[in-house]
Amino acid sequence: MAIDKETLFSYVDDLRPDLTDMADRIFDNPEYDGKEYDAQALLTAALEAHGFAVERGVGGYETSFRAEYAVGEGGPTIGFLCEYDALVGLGHGCGHHMQGPAILGAAFAVQRALAGPAQPYKLVVYGTPAEETQGAKASMIKNGCFHELDVALMMHGSPTTCTDVRCLADQTFKVHFHGHRAHAALAPDQGRSAFDALLVAFNGIEFLREHVSDDTRMHYTVSALPGPSNVVPAEAEGVFSLRSFSKENLEGVVARFKDIIKGAALIAGVDYDIELKHDFYNKIPVLKLNELLMKNAELAGAPRLSAPREKTGSTDFGNVMYEIPGSCIRVAFVPVGTSSHSQEFVDAGKSDDAHNAVIYGAKTLAGAACDLICDPALMQAVKDEFAENKKANA
Repeated sequence: MAIDKETLFSYVDDLRPDLTDMADRIFDNPEYDGKEYDAQALLTAALEAHGFAVERGVGGYETSFRAEYAVGEGGPTIGFLCEYDALVGLGHGCGHHMQGPAILGAAFAVQRALAGPAQPYKLVVYGTPAEETQGAKASMIKNGCFHELDVALMMHGSPTTCTDVRCLADQTFKVHFHGHRAHAALAPDQGRSAFDALLVAFNGIEFLREHVSDDTRMHYTVSALPGPSNVVPAEAEGVFSLRSFSKENLEGVVARFKDIIKGAALIAGVDYDIELKHDFYNKIPVLKLNELLMKNAELAGAPRLSAPREKTGSTDFGNVMYEIPGSCIRVAFVPVGTSSHSQEFVDAGKSDDAHNAVIYGAKTLAGAACDLICDPALMQAVKDEFAENKKANA
């Protein structure tokens, strides 16, 4: 069956006051790092009011949720994923306050459009907290979430309306060196400097940088100050982020990084601990899904349609898209050239353009979801491309 997109989009327009009010309420009450209690309560209450069965605290996170609405048996399962955490000290500088309202608008419009006799389907909305700090999706998928989905769709604010082709796999480590404290002038021979080990490790990364593939990125910082200059530092701590567009290539870089840490400890005569802080995978792109989202964004009238982003950072959505076909529509609401995680993003958070982005995002996701539900051949083509690209891009 074919869906009249104008009618579908009008259902989203009918929801505009509720959706934009919801976005503003999340914006005005920024929450962080798995403590997004009010955002969870707001979104789940709206889902329950529209007939979704809601389970809170899924996948190991108290402020996560899973909401399901099913029609019939055996149809496709469309996943809508949203984030709602802010940035500590900045607020909603990445536009996460828009995501939940946009996907709820999409889900509710699909419900209404397919209210009569239709092919069976299931909508599953996942709330995924702590994206900025913990990358909750990476843990949630290991804890059983998302695997039931046929596709996973997201929305994000952006300077242009576009999709992504890929993202960088990222392993981030905290390294703690343990040495022996001594007076730096009177008894330097009795000291073993943990900070020396950290500095050697930084230099080792610089030497490694010459011998990695072009897409490899390596960053580091001192995450705890070692103490006064007249004391041999007994403790030193650094954080290292290693990235590549290939998860397989990244594993090789990580192995060499661990050798650098071991060697630095040997040179300085200290011990060390390594803690993996997060492990984000590279996305497996599905261009048919990207094209489907862009087609619906154009039909919806979204502004500043642009080519897919080739150069991106890292995201926990990559862990989902490594296992399940997925895509994210990025909807323009700030001027071209504006960086996320900036005050400019915050300043635009309750603007007319931000409100419009919620609506454009909802219409885009609703249109794509209806296309996938009503065209089994399209859904199969998406799955086939994902399987093929995973073999080539893993």
